[in-house]
Amino acid sequence: MVDSTDSAVAGTSHPTVPLTPMTVPAHEAEARSRSFHDVMAQRRTVRDYSTRPIPDGVVEWAVRTASTAPSGAHVQPWRFVVITDPERKRRLREAAETEEREFYGHRASEEWLAALAPIGTDWRKPFLEDAPAVIVVFEVHKGPESPRPYYTKESVGIAVGLLLATLHQAGLATLTHTPSPMKFLNEVCDRPAEERAAYVIPVGYPAEGARVPDLRRKELDEVMVRL
Repeated sequence: MVDSTDSAVAGTSHPTVPLTPMTVPAHEAEARSRSFHDVMAQRRTVRDYSTRPIPDGVVEWAVRTASTAPSGAHVQPWRFVVITDPERKRRLREAAETEEREFYGHRASEEWLAALAPIGTDWRKPFLEDAPAVIVVFEVHKGPESPRPYYTKESVGIAVGLLLATLHQAGLATLTHTPSPMKFLNEVCDRPAEERAAYVIPVGYPAEGARVPDLRRKELDEVMVRL
């Protein structure tokens, strides 16, 4: 039920509803935080995918969860295009590899290529065809039927973080691929000009025997400052 009482905090007469906070006993808070960390610490970027199908409903719930992200002025400037059609995935891979050949061969600096070397990437992107689904995430900018967004990149970035976390919780692997430039994705995905691609995310189960780079994450004292 909508509470029509004026918002005392905002000082406006816009409709409000009562907050229903998630109640967690204080003595459980740290344990819950650690439990979530322990699950997410197992998340790795995966480039080798099985053809095993994704269970029904998982991607839909992941997108619903991503859409709970906060956004500037609550405009929700995101579009999630889920590609499962093999022919469309083939087109996506071919177009992406064209851009990636140019990147690795000419556009990337020696410093950038050196930073990528431990990860072992190159212009080849077979995961765009192998993964059962590929989610292309678009930023929605102002258009004929789209309101002006605010803090678009920040809003979409938060939503993608929730998307990745939800898919990982469901036992699925992902990868955040960002070919540059990305304009070809509008054609591949049949999207209007006011939508601008930001992420390409293969989704599925890891291939049997899949391996990942031996990398370390920074320790807490390297990323957190308490004042």
